[in-house]
Amino acid sequence: MAVDKVILTNVSALRDKYKTRYPRVAQALARLIAADRERGLATRLVAIDSAADMAACGATPVTDGQNQRQVKEAVDAVHEKWTPAYLSILGAPDVVPHQELSNPVYEHGVDDDRVIPSDVPYACEAGYSRRPQDFLGPTRVVGRVPDAVGDTDPAYLVRLLGTAVRWRKRKRDDYRRYFAVSAYVWKGSSALSVEKLFGSSDDLALSPPEGPRWSPARLAARVHFINCHGSPNEPHFYGQVRNSYPIAHSASRLVKKVSNGAVIAAECCYGAQLYARAKSNYQAGICSTYLADGAYGFFGSSTIAYGPSEGNGQADFICQYFVEAVLDGASLGRACLQARHRFAQAYTHLDPTDLKTLVQFNLLGDPSIEPVGAVPHALSRSQVFRRAFRSPQNDKGLRALRRERLLRTGANLQSTLGAVREKKGRVPAAVLRVLLQAARESGIGRHVIKGFTVRYAGSAPGRAARRSAARRKGRRVYLLSGVRRGRQGPPKRVVNLVATVQDGVLIHLRRVHSR
Repeated sequence: MAVDKVILTNVSALRDKYKTRYPRVAQALARLIAADRERGLATRLVAIDSAADMAACGATPVTDGQNQRQVKEAVDAVHEKWTPAYLSILGAPDVVPHQELSNPVYEHGVDDDRVIPSDVPYACEAGYSRRPQDFLGPTRVVGRVPDAVGDTDPAYLVRLLGTAVRWRKRKRDDYRRYFAVSAYVWKGSSALSVEKLFGSSDDLALSPPEGPRWSPARLAARVHFINCHGSPNEPHFYGQVRNSYPIAHSASRLVKKVSNGAVIAAECCYGAQLYARAKSNYQAGICSTYLADGAYGFFGSSTIAYGPSEGNGQADFICQYFVEAVLDGASLGRACLQARHRFAQAYTHLDPTDLKTLVQFNLLGDPSIEPVGAVPHALSRSQVFRRAFRSPQNDKGLRALRRERLLRTGANLQSTLGAVREKKGRVPAAVLRVLLQAARESGIGRHVIKGFTVRYAGSAPGRAARRSAARRKGRRVYLLSGVRRGRQGPPKRVVNLVATVQDGVLIHLRRVHSR
């Protein structure tokens, strides 16, 4: 039987969490599978802890639900067997763990993220690894429908599954209005992002002076774009002007104000972190609150994210690409994959902050949801077209063509895109002088400098590819990381200076700030 969508979970973990209440989850899943069938999607529930389900995939069941290697291998086996157009991970990380990747920017006291909790490896053909460099070419459409970490009441998960049952495609005009809020210091960068997406930044809100008491009318917009500071295990996002960091957006003020069908992209540090409510005085995080109130999807980072203070860069770009794809009619999962592709394709190689960006942004929400209907060509309204393509099987064929293109793009990225690997060595004197001067001008206090070499998995055949390979030999990257002087406590202000050196000569320098 052909399978369009796999809902993948660990049933034993769900039963352990919800005990006698688990049947509510099972019933909600049955309703979702039936609703998908009405939409023309053949959906299959696969339990990675089930001997029968995994035997059907030629694999062994997961015996330790938190063993990331076991879970990754199980996901790969499931995808190999069913090759679904959509892979929906059901459950928070205490049910199906994120894959924890090593953070190339990690430095104690600066970027404190030892690991990057990521769903990107589940979207990649590459086998289990903790190295983000092994996951440069995602090819699978993946999203996560999370329950509440550590909770014993399934009501939140049932509510999210209900959203996936009842979603409907809307006209683009229903997503024309936007709610965008930015830290004041990033007003130029945020205005550029909003103008690219909506043609005007007239309605961009700045914090301070605005927030967090947003009116219901502003929050009712179905696209939310947020460029503020975030901190771990906190239900707030913060604005900034000089050394003042007021609350810009708060989970408690979102309740019952989010429009059904809302789509959110948040550049903020820890914007999509899934944490136990006990860690924040029993207040759910902003991403969880959006989903509970009927949002279709939330795209955000699990850790410290980066971008420039002016212009656009890492977090700006990947969030823009996600929203743009949604507005063009992509499913949430395809929009997520296309955003990763577009981000990676823009570079000859990924420096440490680029590499972290690629793997830290996760999609929360059912990946098969299509919030916006694509604008049809005139031919599609003709009688001959409608007669020729009246069968739901035609949608499957078009979807298969899209997946073919996405597979090709991901495979090309995996084989040709360069990425950094840490390698000790002396910084060229001229480069070191520039980095130290830039650190002083940037207000960076204590700092560290790390060196990286750029490696490529391979390259396409041909003379042009050989010439490109010859040019990139001898390329190194140096990262100076520190915290703004005088800044204590959340939100942390991490600043990175990234120098690219070719054959000992500085060819590029940029500065990025933690969001």
